[in-house]
Amino acid sequence: MNFKGKAIYNPSGKAREYSAWACNFYVGCSNGCTYCYCKKGILAGVMGQNKPQLKACFKNEDHALEVFEKELNQNLYELQKHGLFFSFTTDPMLPKTVGLTIKASGLATVMKIPVKILTKYTEFADWFVNWSKINALTDKEFWAFGFTLTGHDELEPGASTNSERIEAMKKLHDAGFKTFASIEPIIDFDSSLEMIEKTLSFCDHYKIGLESGKKYKPQDVRNFFWVVLKLFYNENKKRNVTMYLKDSIRKVLNKTSFEDKFCVNRDFNIFNNL
Repeated sequence: MNFKGKAIYNPSGKAREYSAWACNFYVGCSNGCTYCYCKKGILAGVMGQNKPQLKACFKNEDHALEVFEKELNQNLYELQKHGLFFSFTTDPMLPKTVGLTIKASGLATVMKIPVKILTKYTEFADWFVNWSKINALTDKEFWAFGFTLTGHDELEPGASTNSERIEAMKKLHDAGFKTFASIEPIIDFDSSLEMIEKTLSFCDHYKIGLESGKKYKPQDVRNFFWVVLKLFYNENKKRNVTMYLKDSIRKVLNKTSFEDKFCVNRDFNIFNNL
């Protein structure tokens, strides 16, 4: 797969660890995260803007949606099989971005394409919960909502607090939506463990990774991994929950794969029961 559309494309590199297919409508973000990868490198001037801007290839949001629908139809089978991730170049649920995200993701789910939405913003959650209650045609199984959880609000000054994200995740899970957490980057192991402990009973899947360029003591990474495994073992006595360890952790552990049933590979699909 190597589709590179204006809205939809196949990610590569570290982004591929999140999804085989993704959609980007905007660049820039108002969350102000100090660790943001979009603020680094030669494209930081465009990708790392402090407020979201519609990509230059789109005339307006209506045009972006037209392009999106065309690209959905071009890749319908693969998208139905793998799902579609929003978004690598902005937070897709900000006040500026949420309208187009909801229109596009709604269109995708009508076409039986599962969508995965990762955010640090929570204002949309109550609306989605209420909408799902009154709309009998809603196919909740085609939606997965994820929240990045670091435990460090001070590093994410424009985002909803980590506590607010946890509360929103629980609301969405209780309403019948699939949920996932991005425990990345790990700022410190205690905070990341706290985020996992607080969400374990209502989060279906975890993606866990280290901060790019930061040095960690290998034994600290190993200790963290074994504590997390114990937490997952206990939770799986009650219900099924999975985790994907990103390559940044796997390299420190000196393992390329894990036989443990809680650790899945990068091709794991949270929608695999559809």
